[in-house]
Amino acid sequence: MNKNMQSGSPIAAVQAQLDAFNARDIDALMAAYAPDAEQYQLHGDLLARGHEQMRPRFLLRFQEADLHARLISRTVMDNVVVDFEIITRNFPEGLGTIEMLCVYEVSGGRIQKASFASGRTTLARAQGASI
Repeated sequence: MNKNMQSGSPIAAVQAQLDAFNARDIDALMAAYAPDAEQYQLHGDLLARGHEQMRPRFLLRFQEADLHARLISRTVMDNVVVDFEIITRNFPEGLGTIEMLCVYEVSGGRIQKASFASGRTTLARAQGASI
């Protein structure tokens, strides 16, 4: 087994949260994050601190029927994992996707800090096909 793929590794923690997000498994998702983890907009505002603030944010998002994160690329440097994802969402304007850059800092086998940068949003009708 590759050292980076071992349980408790930064890759394992980030992959566990991605899998839990797509399964809408809130307990598994929270288990991937340290109890005092923080989420930020990249280079910006605090979005949530700790499970008590993160859990309702995720549960609200899980109400979207078509929610799904598709991993496009992943870069790992020591305890930092950077994912580029395309997220399928149900926007007020309709079904679409949004590009997301996710930077995770992992400590003790759990995500301690996550920062997110939103990119281009594309609505399905603008794409001319289903997502």
